[in-house]
Amino acid sequence: MTTVLVLVGSLRSGSINRQIAETAVALAPEGVELSIYEGLGDLPFYNEDVDVEGSVPQGAAAFRAAITAADAVLVVTPEHNGTMPAVLKNAVDWASRPYGASPLTGKPLVAIGSAFGQYGGVWAQDDARKSFGIAGAKVLTEVSLAIPGSVVRFADTHPKDDAEVVEKLTVVLGGLVAATTVAAA
Repeated sequence: MTTVLVLVGSLRSGSINRQIAETAVALAPEGVELSIYEGLGDLPFYNEDVDVEGSVPQGAAAFRAAITAADAVLVVTPEHNGTMPAVLKNAVDWASRPYGASPLTGKPLVAIGSAFGQYGGVWAQDDARKSFGIAGAKVLTEVSLAIPGSVVRFADTHPKDDAEVVEKLTVVLGGLVAATTVAAA
């Protein structure tokens, strides 16, 4: 079984990006399990003073353990003020440590998402790719999905009912799973 940890950059329960993540979970190919990580909002702001062996905050330890247990990571992010949301950047900071032993090291990762603007959140996705890559993830740049006009496009339609989104999300998942297979070899 291939496991993919899904990180949603929006904490709002009804967010479009949360709906996209839920759609990805439902589209998981046979032999692949996607699970949305529910604890990003519980991570304290990264502070090296509390990131000390034996006293790492419980939420951060659980997050690192979830990344360690996963074969790959799917990031689904909105765009906040032209970049990724603070909760996602904070997650990168926790996941990037301990220095030299990040649980992200070598893990295939794809960043996708949707935003209201005409570019579908590509700036946030680019920033997520950059930050997660610096943190050690094997970022897949050839696999992407940016959905513009989210508020209008999904006003009356859930992403799971949008044939184009389902088709493109299926391709994204296929690319991520293929990279996971290569990384394991």
